[in-house]
Amino acid sequence: MKKAKLFWVDLEMTGLDPIKDKILEVAAIATDMRLQEIARYEAVVKVDETLIKTRMVGDFWEKNSKTRDVLISQNQTGRPIQTVERELIDFVEHNFGKEIYLAGNSIHQDRKFIESEMPELNQRLHYRMLDVSAWKIYFEEALNKRFTKPENHRALDDINGSIEELKWYLTFLK
Repeated sequence: MKKAKLFWVDLEMTGLDPIKDKILEVAAIATDMRLQEIARYEAVVKVDETLIKTRMVGDFWEKNSKTRDVLISQNQTGRPIQTVERELIDFVEHNFGKEIYLAGNSIHQDRKFIESEMPELNQRLHYRMLDVSAWKIYFEEALNKRFTKPENHRALDDINGSIEELKWYLTFLK
């Protein structure tokens, strides 16, 4: 029986505009509802170098220049987005039952890129999502409690951080 319920996804993109920007890096972790890892997936997506040079500019990328440089250098080993989408579909088919809940921090933004670049995968996802940033807002604003996670801006690191963050919030419910 397939145990996974939460499809944790983090995307690193050339920017935040799902029309102008493209996915560079994908990571996914399948967990059960107790946040126990069942499987994981990582991929680098090949993006046109001209797009990278024109979109990966500005304050954010200057502040995160090490990450930018790694993302640019690994682009050479990237695969087409269609290949990555097919692998992700295989991943969810192997690990999930009927309902696949997308999870992560500010996951609505990643969902926009999934809708744009991976429409077949998007069709398999449930309309409900688990967004850790909603917990963050409540805990910070209402309870004055803050979880500090590293901001590596690397897909797999960010997912692991999001899972740890949700686990931390859940400790307050016991």
